[in-house]
Amino acid sequence: MSINDQHIYTALVAEGSAVPTLLCGHCGSILSRARIFRNEGDRLQDVKCMTVGLCSADDCGAVNCCDSAMASIENPDQLFGMAS
Repeated sequence: MSINDQHIYTALVAEGSAVPTLLCGHCGSILSRARIFRNEGDRLQDVKCMTVGLCSADDCGAVNCCDSAMASIENPDQLFGMAS
């Protein structure tokens, strides 16, 4: 299945988290920071999102658009600077 055939979910921000944490819009699992990336350059995906998160949960694997979740974080660049 190609990315064009997949449904794109909307990532959510974990409520009450001390550090910015995004959740998969499909299964609710935490999106690993290692699998959240800006949709540009050699990582360009065929989705209309600036930031994409790939769920690593065994039963999921969903592609998440993280734009609205990132917009609600006070310092979104902090998310990319932290280890997962």
